[in-house]
Amino acid sequence: MKVVLFGASGMVGQGVLRACLEDPEVTEVVAVVRRPLGRDAQKLREVVHADFTNLAPVAADLAGADACFYCLGVSAAGRSRPEYEEITYTYAVEAARVVAARSPHLTFVYVSGEGTDSTEQGRVFWARVKGRTENVLLAMDMHAYAFRPGWIQPVHGETSGTRWYRLFYRLTSWLYPLLRRVVPRYVTSTEHLGRAMIAAARLDGAGPRILRTPQITRLGA
Repeated sequence: MKVVLFGASGMVGQGVLRACLEDPEVTEVVAVVRRPLGRDAQKLREVVHADFTNLAPVAADLAGADACFYCLGVSAAGRSRPEYEEITYTYAVEAARVVAARSPHLTFVYVSGEGTDSTEQGRVFWARVKGRTENVLLAMDMHAYAFRPGWIQPVHGETSGTRWYRLFYRLTSWLYPLLRRVVPRYVTSTEHLGRAMIAAARLDGAGPRILRTPQITRLGA
């Protein structure tokens, strides 16, 4: 399995990259990044590219993928609406368009989030944008899945690139075992998420196309 990975430097992407490098059926991981990851792994190939609104210059590097795992995302807090929409919607749709054009058997897995608004009519801006992104991706000519995790716990040293996220996870890490027992339907981990993405790529389009935390955790068990 050849995997194209977006967002490999983020907390979720780090967990997905780890899962891919450990899975014997994943033969190559092409990480599309703005800056080198600084990792040395036999199966990993980095494609450094600055403009995620136009991936045509690196299309050849992404061709022939069996799966594309899209983990690139940002918080809406502190960002203008146009900036958030560009990162959340435009980047994701461009990635799917370019990778799918040269990968006829592609499975595309998009990390969305709990609370996403599929109707695109709700009051919450970020939820509408994610809903629009999901809807467009799911309508494209490829096997597409949208993952809507709630609480994602980093478990193998993965860290967020956002300073206050790192502080938040540091202060609340003790809650994870408790939350797994009390509200397991809203809690998963970077490990389960990464494994679930690989498992989704093996489904060949079967099953529900929008997966929430319990389904993600079961798929990645």
